[in-house]
Amino acid sequence: MGQAMPFFDNCHHASESVMNETRADTRRGVGISFTIALLGRRDQPTDAVEDYCRLLGGAFKERGVDFALQRVAWNEIGWLGALRTLWQRSADWKGDWVLVQYTALMWSRRGFPLAFLVVLLTLKVRRARLVTVFHDVAPYFGKRMADRVRGACQRWVLRRAYGWTRASVLPVPMEEISWLARPAAKTRFIPVGPNIPTIARVDRAPRSGNEPKTIAVFGITDGGDIRQEVLAITQAAAAASQHVRQVRLVTLGRGSRESEPEFRNALAGSSVEYEALGILSAEEVSRVLADCDVALFVRGRITTQRGSAMAVIASGTPLVAYGEPDAPSHLSEAGIVFVPLGDQNELAKSVVRVLTDEALGSELRRRNLRAHASFFSWEAIAEQLGTVLDNG
Repeated sequence: MGQAMPFFDNCHHASESVMNETRADTRRGVGISFTIALLGRRDQPTDAVEDYCRLLGGAFKERGVDFALQRVAWNEIGWLGALRTLWQRSADWKGDWVLVQYTALMWSRRGFPLAFLVVLLTLKVRRARLVTVFHDVAPYFGKRMADRVRGACQRWVLRRAYGWTRASVLPVPMEEISWLARPAAKTRFIPVGPNIPTIARVDRAPRSGNEPKTIAVFGITDGGDIRQEVLAITQAAAAASQHVRQVRLVTLGRGSRESEPEFRNALAGSSVEYEALGILSAEEVSRVLADCDVALFVRGRITTQRGSAMAVIASGTPLVAYGEPDAPSHLSEAGIVFVPLGDQNELAKSVVRVLTDEALGSELRRRNLRAHASFFSWEAIAEQLGTVLDNG
């Protein structure tokens, strides 16, 4: 394969009518496999799965493995054109590893990802070695008939995809997956990594004591009713302001700009300084999180599937999150203070404790950095996934 292909080459400026191309002229010869990450429709305004593949590819290249990204642009040229292009481009993929990324909406506008199986079948005919990376691990739920039909369709696709590929990668422990057949011999639990560069600080820089204590929330639920989410966050910040001279709350990432009016209304009359930062570059997210004193995760129970939580862990910032102390060892070893789901009073107490106990804050930072190095860094993830490929 000659010189290793630059990973993600021109990905953000890809042609509107075709997938990104693998450079066939970089192949070194027969018997040496190429690793390809295959995606469907790009998410907007940010694409966490694309970031996952880009950062994973960087870690693979550090290990001397050629890695490229391909996108099936069905939403741009239609399914017939996209499948025809996939068939043409995959002509020389025989024996290569193709890591097919799955979310329901990546392969369907309305969450009926039946065409995902057509993509897998196409690659099986081309005799590529397939691994499905499940970013959605459960079907969508809802009370309407359409929701139930959609969920049944997704469950069927999940099971077929698992059966048709050499291996499957899950971002949560296997025992949490209801549709997975037992024993799941060809399945591997590998948590997601942080979609930001690591700018972690074990110990904070010396301070004058006049700086505000900063609480960060990375990602607010998109759409829907966020009143309880806003209430939990603002109640914790207001409680902290009763024990700390200055408190600053920052929201960043998806939903932070859109939810700004709700946060300002909830904080009206309090002494909490508030700022909604919106969508930032990965480097800016790293700097913001690393400079914060504590972060909150209240979008349901924390899991190893949540890239925003992994970003906080990578930054070293102490995390207060809804979850259980008996969480998977990856999380239980991190610097997380677990709070029962929906217990807003305990959430506020835990935030106050982290902000006022410097020894606790330092210990949580050290635990986060250790957990990141062991489980959530892209080097650790690439090593685990490399084991899957070696055994495939």
